[in-house]
Amino acid sequence: MRVKAALLFDGTCGPCTRVANWVRRRDREGRLEVLPNQGPGVLERFGVTRPEADRAAWLIEPDGERLEGAAAISRTLELLGGGWPWLALPYRLAPAARLEEAAYRWVARNRHRFARFGVTPECDGPGNPCGV
Repeated sequence: MRVKAALLFDGTCGPCTRVANWVRRRDREGRLEVLPNQGPGVLERFGVTRPEADRAAWLIEPDGERLEGAAAISRTLELLGGGWPWLALPYRLAPAARLEEAAYRWVARNRHRFARFGVTPECDGPGNPCGV
């Protein structure tokens, strides 16, 4: 069995759930485990603290490398394969990476303001996997 990278997201956030579902639909090779960070034992399993999880999405590579925020999203696009890695290319340039990180931080801080653009948060949906 191949070990997957794990993408941890805020399962109480509608827009975050929308992105998580988008990633799941495009992960045709099964390279990612997409999990709400509120799931029982998720943070402990990946060594992410609650303050870290509240701050950003995280991607944990099979070798234990941890990426957060825009870096996590960029790496997720790379792992999806197909044409999606092209969208991750600008992150490799320092000026673009700084801009992407700043934009990510702003969206992350304000994500609950965008609820009307989202879907039902995963932790509020049927079969709630979060235990909250």
